[in-house]
Amino acid sequence: MNRIGLYLELTKPRILLMVLVTTTFGFLLGGGSRDSVALLFLTLLGVGSATGGAAVLNNYLERDFDARMVRTRGRALPAGLIEPFRALMFGVGLVLFGVLALVWAANLLAAFLVLLAAFLYVLVYTPLKRISWWNTTFGAIPGAIPPMAGWAAATGHIGAGAWALFAILFAWQHPHFFAIAWIFRDDYRAAGFKMLPSIEPSGIRTVQLTIGFSIILLGVSLVPTLIGMAGWLYFFGTFSLGVLMLIAALGFGRNRSTTNARWLLKASILYLPLLLASIVMDAGFHWFR
Repeated sequence: MNRIGLYLELTKPRILLMVLVTTTFGFLLGGGSRDSVALLFLTLLGVGSATGGAAVLNNYLERDFDARMVRTRGRALPAGLIEPFRALMFGVGLVLFGVLALVWAANLLAAFLVLLAAFLYVLVYTPLKRISWWNTTFGAIPGAIPPMAGWAAATGHIGAGAWALFAILFAWQHPHFFAIAWIFRDDYRAAGFKMLPSIEPSGIRTVQLTIGFSIILLGVSLVPTLIGMAGWLYFFGTFSLGVLMLIAALGFGRNRSTTNARWLLKASILYLPLLLASIVMDAGFHWFR
């Protein structure tokens, strides 16, 4: 991999893509229009830069711990392919650029939300991973902020719809990450990370929380229809998705095998884009009525 590719890898592109997609939906649902394409582009530039920078700083802080895990020891920093100081400067620079871009192009509220997400991810979630299993819940907060930032960039305020999107992403991240943590529990234990599956071998509490948050997700995903942000096409579509997600969680609860955890992970990965697609189809249905 070339030098540019190594630095790009530090920004965690797959997570970054999800952030950009959810930011876009927050922006469009908040009131963004065809006339605000330039604002959307600058919003994504700002959010993407700050989010990528936070990921780089997370890699920087965890480089020694990543070296202990099979799945992460080949990353650029633990493998010694990039100097830590350069990564630190790169990460800080991206965060500052992203926040300042939002201040200039959008508004202070959007910039504040993105800065808050970066702060929580780097300085709360990252060190908490070595202290308490509550890191998953605290880490879900910055992961749920991007659509709120998109909404704020388009409107200048945070509406009920923005909070609904926040709640959906906040709840969704729990079964998604608990599945990952169960699959790689031995790796996390070797690195000293206090993920719930790595400190509770029985998996009882992991299952309870996975099923619990899947039920919460099923409930909060229906809120957009109840507040008039989406229609009944979205309601029945997302209800079906929520039921399938819950079935996957219950399957993991009955048999806490790696295979079932992978099925739960696949279900969670499919859930989010399908939910967003249902919003698009619902909006299109009402547009052409």
